[in-house]
Amino acid sequence: MAASTMTVVSRFAPSPTGLLHLGHAYSAMLAHDAARAAGGRFLLRIEDIDAGRSRDEFVGAIEADLAWLGLEWERPVRRQSAHMADYRAALDRLDAMGLLYPCFLSRRELDAALSAPHFQALRGPEGPVVVDADRLLPDAERAARMAAGEPYALRLRMAAALERAGRPSWTDEGHGTLAADPAAFGDVVLARKDTPTSYHLAVTVDDALQGVTLVVRGEDLFQATHVHRLLQALLDLPTPRYRHHRLLTDPDGRRYAKRDRALTLRALREAGRTPADVRRMVGL
Repeated sequence: MAASTMTVVSRFAPSPTGLLHLGHAYSAMLAHDAARAAGGRFLLRIEDIDAGRSRDEFVGAIEADLAWLGLEWERPVRRQSAHMADYRAALDRLDAMGLLYPCFLSRRELDAALSAPHFQALRGPEGPVVVDADRLLPDAERAARMAAGEPYALRLRMAAALERAGRPSWTDEGHGTLAADPAAFGDVVLARKDTPTSYHLAVTVDDALQGVTLVVRGEDLFQATHVHRLLQALLDLPTPRYRHHRLLTDPDGRRYAKRDRALTLRALREAGRTPADVRRMVGL
């Protein structure tokens, strides 16, 4: 299902696990400017499903930094932690299609199984990926672990999902029209027992519920879009356009990260820099 092109709705969706840096500023300003140029809407979403690392103090800092940059967004701000029922509903739909299974094996156990000589592992961009991990445990052991309440990951049965959805297309402003090809991710994790959603599922559901028509984000997330497009097809959700921008680097070629405290927007502001300075620094 294609998203309407009548109104541009873009969003900036940071995780509140640290202070914003120049890379965040670049992404936020690109998304904001695209919406404003088209007379559309700009949203701020707080992706705080990682309860162990998310901090309320960073939510306030994010809003303060964006306001200092001169960006305006619609309210209320969606916080993922307040919408777990939306993700549970999506999981229930996928489960009803027979596309989910619980995986009890730890990463170490999976790595050991995937490296066994008799196991033909699918290789993805980052090495062997998990496929049909439920068959690595005997039925009785899997049932016992479930009964004991052990932690598990809910994985998408990729082969069955592709058979059901085919290869739906999506449009990226830098790459044209592409057919989704998420097989290299294997059976991706969509939830865990203690965290009822994953990034892949939450961002897909959120963009649909918020009416996002243009997703602006870094090129490091380009490959993940193949998974998101598959989930959209399975859940009958609209498909936005995508713009995956270049990643900013420091003079030594390293990507900006939250650990680079000297280049946080707060530090730049305290050093007397202006929003206009920031725009020049990121090339806008």
